[in-house]
Amino acid sequence: MIHFPAQRRGPLSALSLRLAAALGLVFAVVAAVYLGRDGYRDVNEDGLTLLDCFYYAVVSLSTTGYGDITPAAPSARLVNVLFITPARVIFLIILVGTTLEVLTEQYRTGRRLSRWRRAVKDHVIICGYGTKGRSAVSALMENGLDRSRIVVVERSAAALRQATSAGLVAIEGSATRSSVLNEAHVKSAKAVIIATDSDDASVLVALTVRQLTAGQVRIIAAAREAENAPLLKQSGAHHVIVSSATAGRLLGLSTSAPPLIDVVEDLLTPGQGMALAMRSAERDEVGRSPRELESLVIALVRRGKVVTLADRAGAVIETGDMLVHVRDDRPQSATTA
Repeated sequence: MIHFPAQRRGPLSALSLRLAAALGLVFAVVAAVYLGRDGYRDVNEDGLTLLDCFYYAVVSLSTTGYGDITPAAPSARLVNVLFITPARVIFLIILVGTTLEVLTEQYRTGRRLSRWRRAVKDHVIICGYGTKGRSAVSALMENGLDRSRIVVVERSAAALRQATSAGLVAIEGSATRSSVLNEAHVKSAKAVIIATDSDDASVLVALTVRQLTAGQVRIIAAAREAENAPLLKQSGAHHVIVSSATAGRLLGLSTSAPPLIDVVEDLLTPGQGMALAMRSAERDEVGRSPRELESLVIALVRRGKVVTLADRAGAVIETGDMLVHVRDDRPQSATTA
């Protein structure tokens, strides 16, 4: 099942709107009947009072029709045909508005689903919306990816509600099932991020994605234990991030070199100061040393492989290289202050 971000008003607001529309119709009919009260016939033959007009409006709109007050003049009958009868239909629609709202919501959801299926392409699939999954979504959006191009696959109902509340499209089900991944259009995805709670589930997801996409979609997986990283790579993951090992290294650095922790957090936290970025090498930079550039280049990516500046191959920038550099990520107001 595909869950879209909620787009509905609160129940009190919807009820108030219907009540106001119903009362508006009643008052409009009362006004029409009162203005043409001389054209109506009452069984008491004493003329229509304002209360009689309210009475006639209510019994007419509710299709009760006792017959004690009837339009006699041609003008009154014309008003009934052209105004009161359509108002009666609209009043009935308001009374059964709950059913119509359900049908309308189903139709609207169907249309949104059709449009989404036609437009979804080059998106990123997040398998698991726990702590790691939410952090991955935040990082993607901070790097400029629109939330409409992020699809969450999750089994937990609470996590699904969190995803849709964040404005994301969420698919209910296990990412280890090919039918669920096909619902997420995995074959046309740009990347799949596996952020499940267990390594065995991550391996199954990686195998399923590789089988469905024939290795054409980039797979990034998180592993809890370092010994499972090779298994994930064998299962089809292009990159594996070992969460426990990374946290352990940071804990070790906090003891031996505490300032390095602040540097790492600064690099990983957007808008704080420094940030890692990657860009293509410009034409006038080809043939030059990365150390000569104005920006602080720390590595090159050449034909999909990382080349450090300590390597001989990293001494000169070549055509097609990607430059990994440190950029100033402070807010504009802070940089100009």
